[in-house]
Amino acid sequence: MPFDQLQTSIEHFFSLGSEAVGNADALKAFHQLRDALEAGTLRSAEPDASSPTGWRVNAWVKRGILLGFRLGALEAMNGSNPDARPMLSFVDKATYPVRHFTKKQGIRIVPGGSSVRSGAYLSSGVVMMPPAYVNVGAYVDEGTMIDSHALVGSCAQIGKRVHLSAAAQIGGVLEPVNASPVIIEDDALIGGNTGVYEGTIVRSRAVLAAGVILTRGTPVYDVVNNTILKATPEMPLIIPSGAVVVAGSRAITKGPGKDLGLSVYTPIIVKYRDEKTDLSTALEEVLR
Repeated sequence: MPFDQLQTSIEHFFSLGSEAVGNADALKAFHQLRDALEAGTLRSAEPDASSPTGWRVNAWVKRGILLGFRLGALEAMNGSNPDARPMLSFVDKATYPVRHFTKKQGIRIVPGGSSVRSGAYLSSGVVMMPPAYVNVGAYVDEGTMIDSHALVGSCAQIGKRVHLSAAAQIGGVLEPVNASPVIIEDDALIGGNTGVYEGTIVRSRAVLAAGVILTRGTPVYDVVNNTILKATPEMPLIIPSGAVVVAGSRAITKGPGKDLGLSVYTPIIVKYRDEKTDLSTALEEVLR
């Protein structure tokens, strides 16, 4: 069915709560949503030039994902291809079966414990190094590298040619269903042991150095432009295009913290990406 009809159907069955369990039409609607998410034709958030953030959140898609958990019962699964001997075993909701990939898809998933959940989209040219995980509703665009121990959380949107370095954590969001997902735009470099959470948007070509943590409550100090970037009730935290962000600290200026000479963690924009920064990331292309 067309997506506008699918939205109406998903909204209806989600509103029924537990009464939707066992309803064949509800399961059919969910399967269409899950298949469209895996194909990349439907997204939990998508570019929208008319939006203040440049993105539109499709909250009904997230409700559809939650509907799938409600409709599914626990089921034992195995991770083998249908014609092969079972090698791995799992227990998950039947509505989120084990994913299988083919050479024709052009996705490189290196052996060693990585997993892509049903309802997530990986484009051609994506590389996953073990162990890594991509959760339901996530969208990972072409040429992106997901390095070891990296996480792409539920409904997160990852652009083209992004590098998620080792142990990078991209937060997910299913509850509350109206919250914005984390968005990493094209050509961003996300350093090792970073964490991007709570609907933060990292614009194209930005660089997060190792150890940077970004949340909705995190102020980011832009020393280049002498400004402080913060989220508002209406807008998430947004890291500007080409910004180079490092983990820093700022002194506590009053109270016992000042008396003790303490400081608190603060991400700092120290520069904006230039040719030298681009050259330092050129090695990635050799490994793809």
